Amino acid sequence: MESGVPSSSSPPPVSPLEQALHAARALVLADLVAGEVAEADVVSMVEESVVQRRWWVEQWPEGVDFVAGLIAQDVQDALLEKYGRWPLCPVCDGGDPHALEVEPELGPDPHWVCHKAGVSVAPVGVLGPAMGGTGGSGGAGSS
Repeated sequence: MESGVPSSSSPPPVSPLEQALHAARALVLADLVAGEVAEADVVSMVEESVVQRRWWVEQWPEGVDFVAGLIAQDVQDALLEKYGRWPLCPVCDGGDPHALEVEPELGPDPHWVCHKAGVSVAPVGVLGPAMGGTGGSGGAGSS
């Protein structure tokens, strides 16, 4: 029986899976904040993706390095269904507004890419400067 006295041992270390999921969550949330679309229901989309990707990585541990890009894609797809395209391309000024895409689709070091201009805009999690600071033309949820 526990005596209620804290033990001198430290808590167990956070697993690499949980570290990767927390890091991916933070990166995607940073991009949502940069696009000014980090509302409660959108953050819930991130949380749902984290739950799904936790299961995915448990089934395929070698995919742990891919989780940030996958969560970004999951949230982008969920936003498209509910609100519209996100994040809108900050590179192309004229023509129809279009969303950036995550590249590679399944790989480490994901970036937001404009396929129309053929340029890498920003790493996932660092979209703010490309959007003009913390704000900009975020897309989904913008008026």
